[in-house]
Amino acid sequence: GGARQSSRQSEKKDPRDFALWKTNEGSSEVGWDSPWGFGRPGWHIECSALTHSIYGHSLQMHSGGVDLKFPHHCNEIAQCEAHRGAPGAGWVPLWLHTGHLYIKGRKMSKSLKNFVTVRELLSESTDWTGDDLRIFALMYHYRSDVHYNPDTGLQ
Repeated sequence: GGARQSSRQSEKKDPRDFALWKTNEGSSEVGWDSPWGFGRPGWHIECSALTHSIYGHSLQMHSGGVDLKFPHHCNEIAQCEAHRGAPGAGWVPLWLHTGHLYIKGRKMSKSLKNFVTVRELLSESTDWTGDDLRIFALMYHYRSDVHYNPDTGLQ
């Protein structure tokens, strides 16, 4: 909640600081014992570790929603370039930040369970084909938000 966030915010020396390890305050949270206390990796380090283990020390392109630009992608850059030992060396030369898909006015999210798969979308209406969906996607700038309502379709 807000109180928890502000107490963690006050631990920062700089607003751009981010956690490599998050200590767990509640016993119900997942965590492991470590030299820094019981906790878990910060979410940014999980992405950095995963990309390094699969793709090596650099990527040609990285993408995500506009809401991940800061702090998530900034933190990934800092961690990956530090791990590589080459700060400022350009871990990823091309970034693609996309707009969001809204379902009934709420941002689509797995955690909200308000997502629609392509298969479901195409099965909801006999009027839509895969080609129709492709044309629709090409009609919007990649950074634009798109709104979908099962009752009215894509807008």
